[in-house]
Amino acid sequence: MIRIIDFLAALFGLLFLGPILLIVTIIGLFDTGSPIFIQTRVGKNQKPFKLIKFRTMSVETKSVASHLANNASITTLGSFLRKTKIDELPQLINVLKGEMSLVGPRPNLFNQEELIQERDSLGVYNVLPGITGLAQVQNIDMSTPKLLAETDKQMIDRLNIKDYFKYIIMTATGSGSGDAVK
Repeated sequence: MIRIIDFLAALFGLLFLGPILLIVTIIGLFDTGSPIFIQTRVGKNQKPFKLIKFRTMSVETKSVASHLANNASITTLGSFLRKTKIDELPQLINVLKGEMSLVGPRPNLFNQEELIQERDSLGVYNVLPGITGLAQVQNIDMSTPKLLAETDKQMIDRLNIKDYFKYIIMTATGSGSGDAVK
């Protein structure tokens, strides 16, 4: 049921938001010269997949978790995209492809070994990663691996249709900052 909702929401989201995606892509060309950011992340069953986002940091920024990145790396456009969460919209392509869900644990990098260990021990990788989830709306980021993994597990164990839509609405209306750059 969730997969059908994910697919339809991603499909209609991409169609409806297509003009915004195109405008941001064009503006991004002038901002960084490379508006799309693709990064290998840990997916379901710890299989790698290519996460797609709008670039919010300069092209030279080192590939690290957001909480380890330097705030000075964020571009002016990037700051706006992060505040509005527009930078996440290209992930609808990942949802459409079945690599992600709208709601699930945020996918981490393969070099976040402590988080991988914590999540693996709790079975968090048994589900698709998501664009948003309980941890994001509660402002829990990847800088606290144990708490994040426990919150992800709590969400997975209790997730129902009502909470699924609640997390999406909370994210769309500005609840939570997700993985904030320090």
